[in-house]
Amino acid sequence: MLKSVAVIVVPNFSIFEFGTAFEVFGIDRSERGSSVPAFDFRVCTPEPGDVRMKSGLSMHVSLGLEATVDADLVIMTPFGRDEVVPEAVLEALRAAHERGAWVMSICSGAYALARAGLLNGRRCTTHWHYSQDLASRYPDIIVDENVLYVQDGTIITSAGTAAGIDACLHLVRVELGANVAAAIARDMVVPPHRDGGQAQFIDRPMPRCGSAPMEELLRWMVEHLDEEHSVNELAARLHMSPRTFARRFRAETGTTPAAWLNSQRVLRAQELLESTELNIDEIAREAGFGHSVLLRHHFAKVLDTSPQSYRRAFRGQLAEAI
Repeated sequence: MLKSVAVIVVPNFSIFEFGTAFEVFGIDRSERGSSVPAFDFRVCTPEPGDVRMKSGLSMHVSLGLEATVDADLVIMTPFGRDEVVPEAVLEALRAAHERGAWVMSICSGAYALARAGLLNGRRCTTHWHYSQDLASRYPDIIVDENVLYVQDGTIITSAGTAAGIDACLHLVRVELGANVAAAIARDMVVPPHRDGGQAQFIDRPMPRCGSAPMEELLRWMVEHLDEEHSVNELAARLHMSPRTFARRFRAETGTTPAAWLNSQRVLRAQELLESTELNIDEIAREAGFGHSVLLRHHFAKVLDTSPQSYRRAFRGQLAEAI
């Protein structure tokens, strides 16, 4: 179970991305009645003392890398990609991985994992601005720039900025269950889980629209997932011709109404698998697929896994009791 978290900072680290890890794991929420545990949160660096940030500020860090030795999770914060990473940091990352701890990078922190050899043969991600450079420097790794985060075994890499929050909450869900992750997200006022596909447990951002009428329609569609929705019906709700509506829908969401509905139904099924004990047939009806065969088909197509496997992976300790 996830209890202790060690965050490694090196000179020229990014304060915001460090803050995302601190916000999820560094705040004691155990007294708020939400079942969130108090994590043993540690900040460490190769040479304790004042460590400068990209912003020109500095942070005093009193712990050395010995703080990583027994941590359940070791997080590598972002830094200047051309900065020299001390060998002691790379050794700490390797040691954490070898003993079975979780290892996570946020944004350019993936460079440290790559230099440590932890990403060889693995799928990973980083900020899109760095993805091609990371791939060219380390040809033995598989870089996907189109996702928020990737889990490959016990290694998690995330894209920049707020994607670090998504990656941290993802790990909380895996280790402690959906309820704990939702409680932390609610406290942070962020989505507990963003829509996506996950051949490697990958999340993609939910499509957003530029117009208020379309946003309102999407909300209505989510509230009526168990109903069939034709293009003609949806177009009529926005007082458009079917052809104009189809064109506008794709322009504003990047996909078709049918594909968007199916993605939302898969997301609803994910939520039900995480938070209820409904069987697969009941979840298929609640999510709008009607039949379990369709649910399994779309689950495999979008997530490259089965509903049963997803439930086991994402209900944490709760899954063992079902």
